[in-house]
This record gives sequence, structure tokens and C-alpha cells, in this order.
Amino acid sequence: MFAELLVLLAALLATALDYITSTDAHSEECFLERVTLGTKMGLIFQVTEGSFLDIDVSSGKYTFAAYMDGIYNFCFSNRMSTVTPKDKTHKNKLEEMINELAVKMTAVTYEQEYMEIGERIHRAINDNTNSRVVLWSFFEVLVLVTVTLGQIYYLKRVFEVWRVV
Repeated sequence: MFAELLVLLAALLATALDYITSTDAHSEECFLERVTLGTKMGLIFQVTEGSFLDIDVSSGKYTFAAYMDGIYNFCFSNRMSTVTPKDKTHKNKLEEMINELAVKMTAVTYEQEYMEIGERIHRAINDNTNSRVVLWSFFEVLVLVTVTLGQIYYLKRVFEVWRVV
């Protein structure tokens, strides 16, 4: 029965990202993972329940690259415990990180496309506004020159002496 449970757990371990186990007092739980050469493995654990002030490590994070093909063991010992079992949460961190990275990369791609479209629209608006400002400035210069010439002509006429013969 124990061998069947271990085989089932190993099969689940290959596809699972997260699972919970309980390790009784004075016992040890081991998990097997078949790994090929160079595969990066990650393991995070945390004691979530139990403890009677008899915990030597309450959480941990380990990452390594497999140095050869084969089966790797992850063992959790509760031999130090005097009374209580410990419940632990395990995560296959590498798979979780890859999935999270893929989702974030897709989001970044969509965000970049959105930013490019927005930049094109805003550039067109800026170019249009700039051309209108230039045309308005030429119009203002023309009005200013016309008003200046009109004032000069008016002032000359005001100060011109009229002679009556």
C-alpha cells in the first residue's frame, strides 16, 4: 500500500505545482522527482501547522540544477518533534516561475503594442497642432504688420500741418 501511495505521489509531483503534506512526530516524509541533466529544480516549503516550540526550520527555499539524470529525493524530517505533526506546503517553484514569466511576457507584449498605437495617435495630434500653431503665428505677424502700417499712416495724417492759402 505504501509503495502504491508513493508511486501515486510521484506521478502527482511531476504535474503538481503546490501540495500539502503532514509529517507525524518522529517521522520523515520523502518525495521523488525524475530529473534530466541540467534541469533547474526549485523547492519552497513552509510549516503551516503544528509546532510545540520544537521546530528547527519553519520555512526554506532551495534551487539547484541537476548534475546528472536520475531520481532526486526531497525529504522532510520531523524527528526533532516531541508531540505534534507538522503540515507543510511545497511548491515546484521553477514551473510556477516559468508560468508566471510567460503570463507577464504576454502582458508586456500587449502593453508595448498599446503604447505604440497611443504614441502614433499622439504624434499625429502633436504634428497637427504644431502646424496650426505655425499658421496662426504667420497670421498674427501679418495682422501685426498691417496694424503697425495703419498706425503709422494715421499718425502721419494727424500730425500733418494743413496749410490754407
